[in-house]
Amino acid sequence: MSIQPILSILEKLEKMHKSLLDYAHQKTELVKHNDVDELNNILKIEQSHVAAIEQLEAQRQEKVKEYFRAKGLKVSGPPTVAELMEAVEDEEERRRLADVRSRLMNVIEALKRQNELNQQLILNSLQFVNVTLNMLRPQAEPINYSGRMSQGGGASRQSLFDSQV
Repeated sequence: MSIQPILSILEKLEKMHKSLLDYAHQKTELVKHNDVDELNNILKIEQSHVAAIEQLEAQRQEKVKEYFRAKGLKVSGPPTVAELMEAVEDEEERRRLADVRSRLMNVIEALKRQNELNQQLILNSLQFVNVTLNMLRPQAEPINYSGRMSQGGGASRQSLFDSQV
């Protein structure tokens, strides 16, 4: 059995992740320019990409399981590309598989870093908004008991509780 269908799926996964990386870069610029409407549009597109990636990953796992069954190997849990590389006997196929895996891992790592940057930008924007709101909002007087002296006729002393409240 050939691993070509698996390689094809991995290449599609790489393409989808590269597309997500492009959208992540666009989101960075949109956050910087405060373009919320376009940011929402990109988020919707990203959701469809994530759904497609989930489908491709399910297909990849199924094809790897088929490959293992055809080779008479047992699969424990979701099969990984590393496990597949160990099972592949043809050196050329193993090299192609390692190449696609390496490219996909690099794109995923870049996507992770870009998403972390976007998250930090959004948190900074939220902090700025909160500081601005706090400056514009009037400060409320602290609500606590004052140290008033009692107004009784005899000796005056300070009470811990304001009994008139």
